[in-house]
Amino acid sequence: MESIIFLSVLVGISLIAYLLGLRDSKRAEKTLLTRLKKNFGEAPKRNYKQDDLDHLQGYFKNHKSDYQIDDTTWNDLNMDGVFARMNYCLSATGEEYLYHMLRTPLLDDDFDSLEKKVSFLQKNEDARISLQLIFSKIGRNIRYSIYDYIDYLKDAGKFSNREHYLMLVMMALSICVCFFNFSIGFVAFVVLVVINLLRYFAVKGDIEPYLASYRYILRVIRSVSFFEKVNIPELEDDISALKKAASGLKGFSKGSYILMSQSRMNSGGNPAELILDYIRIATHIDLIKFNQMYKEINLHRDDLDTILTITGRIEAYISIACFRESFNGSFCIPAFEGDLFDAKELIHPLIQNAVANDITTKEGILITGSNASGKSTFLKTCAINTVLAQSIHTVLGKEYKAPLFEVYSSMALNDNIFEGDSYYIVEIKSIKRILDAAAKSGNRVLCFVDEVLRGTNTIERIAASTEILKTFVKRNVTCFAATHDIELTSLLKDSLGIYHFEGNVTDNDVHFDYKMKSGPATNRNAIKLLGVLGYDEAIVDNAQALADKFLATGNWN
Repeated sequence: MESIIFLSVLVGISLIAYLLGLRDSKRAEKTLLTRLKKNFGEAPKRNYKQDDLDHLQGYFKNHKSDYQIDDTTWNDLNMDGVFARMNYCLSATGEEYLYHMLRTPLLDDDFDSLEKKVSFLQKNEDARISLQLIFSKIGRNIRYSIYDYIDYLKDAGKFSNREHYLMLVMMALSICVCFFNFSIGFVAFVVLVVINLLRYFAVKGDIEPYLASYRYILRVIRSVSFFEKVNIPELEDDISALKKAASGLKGFSKGSYILMSQSRMNSGGNPAELILDYIRIATHIDLIKFNQMYKEINLHRDDLDTILTITGRIEAYISIACFRESFNGSFCIPAFEGDLFDAKELIHPLIQNAVANDITTKEGILITGSNASGKSTFLKTCAINTVLAQSIHTVLGKEYKAPLFEVYSSMALNDNIFEGDSYYIVEIKSIKRILDAAAKSGNRVLCFVDEVLRGTNTIERIAASTEILKTFVKRNVTCFAATHDIELTSLLKDSLGIYHFEGNVTDNDVHFDYKMKSGPATNRNAIKLLGVLGYDEAIVDNAQALADKFLATGNWN
């Protein structure tokens, strides 16, 4: 009777815990559903913690292609910020694939499938939200990329179940001996249990670091069953490929609860889990299952990669759809044609109420103008939109027609104290990599250079800059460059289009319209800005007099 009461209480507690968990899950899903509907068309509102994006490069590093955006260009353009602006992903898998897309612009016009699916997801709320709920179940609560964990598993050596099976056989034999000689059999059984207990905690510590990867892999694999229930003809090819890949990983999932229950070794008073913990310690069944799962994941890495690729790509498409909606009326679909870089009303994705600008050029442009007038921002606007055009097939502007480019930049450079390079050395190395890319690539190069060779003296800077920019034109590189050296405009007027940004400085303020204009800059405002910012009047007046004298005589004395 007492045993029946105990079992009834045990079942009751387990049932209550299950129902409470189910209630909390439903509440969380309802809250998410409301948020997804309400926030569609708005910028992401996520606040990132320091380590939230540590996993981002995992898929990218494991799927290299002939051309990808290099670190210098990525950092010059603040593409981490651009990624955050378009990251609507609810799973780490989606985040990694979106990052990979941005760093791997296509060099052929192969966007038909992307365009069809992104357009569908942007227009169909029910389909989009049903998929987002699935991705929320996968989640992003993982510190490192799943690919980092897989590599970690690969380097860990081989795990074997021989020792565990041998101990189970010996324990079974000791029980059999009890029927013939209870004392010997019982003592042998106790000794084997103690040995097994000691070995359990030693081995348990070795496998613990791998369990986070197992948990995430299981969530991704199990998500396939949810995708199968979604009736979206536009994703039929993706879901079919997911089902095929998941079938190869059934051995990984089957019986995984033995190892992967959330309360393993921390049952928190749950009697059922407490009993299961004792069984694990005595029999090592969770360690045996770990080794079986380890074998399965190594045998079916290609199937896992397929699942990660397809699920990540679907959620990246959702992010693109949300990103487009947040710029509704201010984005266009790019056209890859002709020899000209021809764009109308381009804007920067990270600037509120950004001023739009147009540009049409083949060889490239040289921009002059004072500090803070908009030169660097315009270069970045053109570069970022070129990357977006060839990665997510989306441009923030009214019109975009251009060839397919390899994109490079040399903009926000710093001294390299670790390699002992001065700023000038870093500059010329950065520009040399662009010339090298143009020399070996079969694809056209588009480059962006801000303040050409600012790290050296004026005479040599102007001479070297002139020849470098002329060489870009000769090698069919389209170069967008910005400079303070007005002399370059006359030296390069037959090679590059000449444009400028300018501002008006009054006694107390400076005003910029951030609109690009044809021809070289006519205003020099650097000295006037000293006065606006409160410098001593004598400094400003003497500096202006010295500059005026040099412009009139060509002599500083």
